[in-house]
Amino acid sequence: MKPFRVLEFLQHRREVEMDTIQTATFDPHRRRLLGTAAMGIAVAPLGLVAPARAHAGPSKSAPAGATGATFSALRHVRAGVLDIAYAEAGPKKGPPVILLHGWPYDIHSYAEVAPLLAAAGYRVIVPHLRGYGTTRFLSADTVRNGQPAALAQDVIELLDALGIGKAVIAGYDWGGRSADIVAAIWPERVKALVAVSGYLIGSQAAAQAPLPPEAELQWWYQYYFATERGRAGYAKNRHDFAKLIWKLASPKWAFDDATFDRSAAALENPDHVDIVIHNYRWRLGLAQGEARYDELESRLAQFPSISVPTITLEGDANGAPHPTPESYAKRFTGKYQHRLLTGGIGHNPPQEDPHAFAQAVIDADHL
Repeated sequence: MKPFRVLEFLQHRREVEMDTIQTATFDPHRRRLLGTAAMGIAVAPLGLVAPARAHAGPSKSAPAGATGATFSALRHVRAGVLDIAYAEAGPKKGPPVILLHGWPYDIHSYAEVAPLLAAAGYRVIVPHLRGYGTTRFLSADTVRNGQPAALAQDVIELLDALGIGKAVIAGYDWGGRSADIVAAIWPERVKALVAVSGYLIGSQAAAQAPLPPEAELQWWYQYYFATERGRAGYAKNRHDFAKLIWKLASPKWAFDDATFDRSAAALENPDHVDIVIHNYRWRLGLAQGEARYDELESRLAQFPSISVPTITLEGDANGAPHPTPESYAKRFTGKYQHRLLTGGIGHNPPQEDPHAFAQAVIDADHL
C-alpha cells in the first residue's frame, strides 16, 4: 500500500465523518493551513470520537487560548493502576495510532496532528500521561512512580483497556522514550514507530557515567530536582519552570501565552510533582523503583534493539539534550528512516510542525 499524502487526507475525510459514531467539536476556528512548499490546502478539523469502551462522561480539557487547536472533551478508561484521560479522533474501526506527549507538555502537542491522521482514516488516541491533566491513580496507596518502565507499562495497559491489539505508536521526550520501550519489549503490539530524538532507552547504570561539562549543563534541572529545594521550587513555580523549559528546548518556536497556558493547566495534576521528581531522581539512582518493574528494567539496561518499522525525527533547533542520529541508527534493525525537520523546529515537533509529524506517522505505517 502506498503512503497517504496531503491530497489523500481530503479524499478520506468524508469516509471518516461517515464512520464517526459520536463527536465532540474540534474547534473549527483554531485550524491552521496544511501546506507544503508547493501547496496550501486548508483541511477542516474533525470532531473527537467517544469510544464505545470508555466509561463515565467526558471531562473538559483546558480552555482554548487565543490561538491554536484544542481538544474540547476527553474520555476516561481504567487501565492498570490509572484512570487515564485521553482524546480520541477518527473512525472507531480505523487503524489505531497512540500519540505520547513529553515533559512539561501535554496532549495539546497533538491537537493539530490528530485531525490530520483522523482525516487519513486513523483512530487516534492521545492520552495524558500519569501525573498530567485529569489522569488519576485509582488508589491513594499506589506509589507515584515515574520510572521509565512504569510509564511504558501504562501504554500496554491502555492498549489492553481499549481492546487494541496493535498500534502505530509515536512520541517525543518522555513519550518518545515510552514508545521506544514498548517497541523494543513488546514488538508484537507495535505496527510502526515514530520517535523524536531516536533511541532514548537508558538505565540507572548508564546514567552514572559523567558527561562533558557542556553536556552536563544541559541537564541542570535534573540536578536541581535531586535536591529538596528543587522539589519545593518546582512545586511552587511549575508554571514558570515549564515555560522556561519550553523556551530553552525550542528557542525558535514563537509560541504565545495562550498556547502555553492551555498545556500548563495539565501540570496542576495533584500527582505531577511526585512523578516528575521521582523520574529524574530514579535516573540518577537517587530513588528506588518498584520491584514489579525490576525484570523489565534489567532488560532495558541491555539496550535492546528495535525491529519494528521506524522513522526517527529531529528538529534542527532542538535545544534540549538529545543524542545524535548516528549514535543510535544501528539500534533500529527493521525498516528505518531518519528525518531532519528544518526551519527552526525544536524539541516538540508535533506542535511545531504538525504536518511533518503526521506525515511521518503515515509513512512509518507504510514502510
